[in-house]
Amino acid sequence: MERKVLHAGIIGSGFAARFHFEALRRVFSTKIEIVGAYSKSPEELKEFTRARGIGLFNSMEELIEKCDVLHVCTPPVTHEPIAVAVLKENRYVIIEKPFTGYFGDGSKAFNGDTFSRKEGLNKAVESIRRMLDAEKESKGSIMYAENWVYAPAIQKEREVIEKTGAQILWIQAQQSHSGSHSLDYGKWRLAGGGSLMGKGVHPLSAAIYLKHAEGITRNGKPIHPKTISARVHAITRMPGFQNQGHLKDTYTDVEDYATTHIVFEDGTIADITASELLHGGVKNYLEVHANNHRTICNITPNNAMQTYNPVDENFKDIYVVEKTGTKQGWSYISPDEAWFNGYQHEMDAFYHSVATGTPVDSNSSLAADVIATIYAGYVSAEQKGAETNITVF
Repeated sequence: MERKVLHAGIIGSGFAARFHFEALRRVFSTKIEIVGAYSKSPEELKEFTRARGIGLFNSMEELIEKCDVLHVCTPPVTHEPIAVAVLKENRYVIIEKPFTGYFGDGSKAFNGDTFSRKEGLNKAVESIRRMLDAEKESKGSIMYAENWVYAPAIQKEREVIEKTGAQILWIQAQQSHSGSHSLDYGKWRLAGGGSLMGKGVHPLSAAIYLKHAEGITRNGKPIHPKTISARVHAITRMPGFQNQGHLKDTYTDVEDYATTHIVFEDGTIADITASELLHGGVKNYLEVHANNHRTICNITPNNAMQTYNPVDENFKDIYVVEKTGTKQGWSYISPDEAWFNGYQHEMDAFYHSVATGTPVDSNSSLAADVIATIYAGYVSAEQKGAETNITVF
């Protein structure tokens, strides 16, 4: 049977655009023609398209017209207007996380330390509603590019939950590392938050996804998060913090540590941690405590491959694992980090959905729950951990 050819376009030309392009090369369920890319950074766009042999578009509208599927690989502050523009043309849109958020009043003087978190929540919810409304009016749909959902370990746990009829009682999950290299990450007006937004979005998405899957299996409808209690801290911004060069401390008005306690509609719970304070690489894990089993999903690091290197210089041209501080000594070297992180599985699922009309697991409903939970968490943190209701769409 001849596979359908779908035409893809990439909006953006930075880090996310690069790994989306690489993931598309591994899609097997349908044929993809990457038509080209558009970006507001002309020189970066020129290099991005030249190196990959794809078309360079000077207009986003022209790129949308030529494509079936558009990848939004731009800063999160731009996600809403781009997604709405794509959906109005009845195209499918793949939106990098975070889905949307609150990015201030538009001024460069905006200070993430001082604004009302309630206002931030209200504005984020309004943004979510506009995106969901645009999707309802479109022949296209939103696909939420949260790779944790498609990480093989998470997908296998979803199978366990569905086939055993498990009731998830408690989820523990975390993403932490030594901090982002991007100076944009540390500014609320560009990033929409700190660790809770930038790191917490991943384990939170996976936790909510598994509760959605459980609810659909057991009762025919997703189980949504109901309330959140959260605390956030800016440890590396403290006057007494002593930076020895191992942790990033370039954050201007965002937190570098967050912990949350979430209660779902059925009374079960999840505890999520996100931070920039971790040495030794990335810590990505999720643990499920169910009524009939326990599962530990070690996304990064995992022990699929371990290597001992006595001299750091020996591995100067070898990629070991993300965010590790040294290549000397024992390493949990990743033989295929993108595979373990779910990037290729994510894109294959999205394009299979477009080609066949089957629904995707990581959809706008999940994205809406995640962002509503995060901004309710910021309201809770402003009130020193007070339990705060989460908007359900």
